[in-house]
Amino acid sequence: MKTTVFLFHPDLANSHVNKALAEGLPADIEVRDMYALYPDFQIDVAKEQAVMEASDRIVWQTPMYWYSTVPLLKKFEDDVLEYGWAYGSTGTALHGKELVIAISPGASGYGQKGGVPYSVHDLLRPLQATSDLIGTKFAVPFVTEGASAISDETINAQVKKYADYLSQEALPILDTFA
Repeated sequence: MKTTVFLFHPDLANSHVNKALAEGLPADIEVRDMYALYPDFQIDVAKEQAVMEASDRIVWQTPMYWYSTVPLLKKFEDDVLEYGWAYGSTGTALHGKELVIAISPGASGYGQKGGVPYSVHDLLRPLQATSDLIGTKFAVPFVTEGASAISDETINAQVKKYADYLSQEALPILDTFA
């Protein structure tokens, strides 16, 4: 299975979590540093579509900023997921592929009383809706909460879990909207 990680982090050099997660992946998983490739946000749409077409499992890895993803991932969605290619009556290029969201909120305690009242999975519903529209199988997201104050021990454990998760032959898939 060809797995490609599209890594969206605006300051990867100073990242603790996303940098470690990416560096801990096996060599057969391709990691694309999207901010290094497109610092000016001018995405090579044809290139990125070709990379996605060649992948069986597509991973969008990003920190969580203000209950959402980083700006370049949104731009990537807007530009690369074109009508007639990713969706619409002839837009079937990604049908049947797995889409994984690997996200790292700075805080922890999402979905708990007294904290952020929404779970991380609730906040990822727009990405699940996108997955449904483009015909991908939306895998259970890989979440690393508390990224802003995470211990080295916890990071190391998450690195192993992430590599193991993405190395599975088949990932658990969430149901589409009913």
